Amino acid sequence: MESNVNLSDSIRPPRLQPGIGFGVGSTGTLRSSLRPGVTVPIAPLLAPSCSAPPPPPPLQLHSLYGGGAGLGPVGPGGPPGGPPGNPAVLREAVEAVVRSFAKHTQGYGRVNVVEALQEFWQMKLTRGADLRNGALVVYEMVPSNSPPYVCYVSLPGGSCFGSFQFCPTKAEARRSAAKIALMNSVFNEHPSRRITDDFIEKSVSEALASFNGNREEADNPNTGIGAFRFMLESNKGKSMLEFQELMTVFQLLHWNGSLKAMRERQCSRQEVLAHYSHRALDDDMRTQMAADWVNREQSVAATVGQELANTERELEDARLAGRELRFYKEKKDILMLAVGQLSTANAATLPSH
Repeated sequence: MESNVNLSDSIRPPRLQPGIGFGVGSTGTLRSSLRPGVTVPIAPLLAPSCSAPPPPPPLQLHSLYGGGAGLGPVGPGGPPGGPPGNPAVLREAVEAVVRSFAKHTQGYGRVNVVEALQEFWQMKLTRGADLRNGALVVYEMVPSNSPPYVCYVSLPGGSCFGSFQFCPTKAEARRSAAKIALMNSVFNEHPSRRITDDFIEKSVSEALASFNGNREEADNPNTGIGAFRFMLESNKGKSMLEFQELMTVFQLLHWNGSLKAMRERQCSRQEVLAHYSHRALDDDMRTQMAADWVNREQSVAATVGQELANTERELEDARLAGRELRFYKEKKDILMLAVGQLSTANAATLPSH
């Protein structure tokens, strides 16, 4: 029997207010084989202008903890410039974590991953975790009348994962999504997933090397690297998933062009970071971003359709690779809102008979 978890259509944590404009996207997290790592999207913070060319590859935080051989990204597509990966390795890694979790919590029998994932987050809440919206894990099935079925799962903090296997039934799709989410939830508890002073120094040093910066920049909060340090220090003690959830906000602001618009209004990076670091995504922000895309569509036809097609490809590649999906999922939701707004506007301008 599956767990009686509330399978509502979506999870919406509290949210923010965007700006306007158009920018360049960034990447989400990467999953590694037996020790998944997190890639932090530093490009929105370091780019001198949000309309700049595509940023260099993001900082792979797991590489700072002895990644080495066997810890590269896996799955079809993988990150730009990375190895193609092997879906079988990802499946084996996930199954290994699930078996280990079962052995240490419920004996050697087969574990119900849907129940286990819910119990994991309920346990975190009971032990004092700051889960503003409770411990509920939310599943969302992609509408389909035939396999393969696809399911997304949103964790209490907002992180999103999806079924990464070929799933002949909806129940199997839900289990597949729960497996990858449980794997990431378990590994997120490891001490190496915490932002510490040592971690910050190593991350900033790698950012300096990647962007040919100097040490003075790291101490100046008005520079990109200084803003990156400010973000890390402001989130000291948090886990990689918690930090990624916050960074998703800035990824979306970067993608939508909001950071570029704020910069044009003479807002400093530190002011922007301080303002948005304590806020989360909400429906008002999504609606405003969707309106920005409607305006672009009215200026250049097919803009929304092209961006939506690109986003759906990114989401599919990331899902099959077992990566964290919230950035891609949020982009798709915003663009679908824009499609709805365009349809409503077009209907309102049709002549009545």
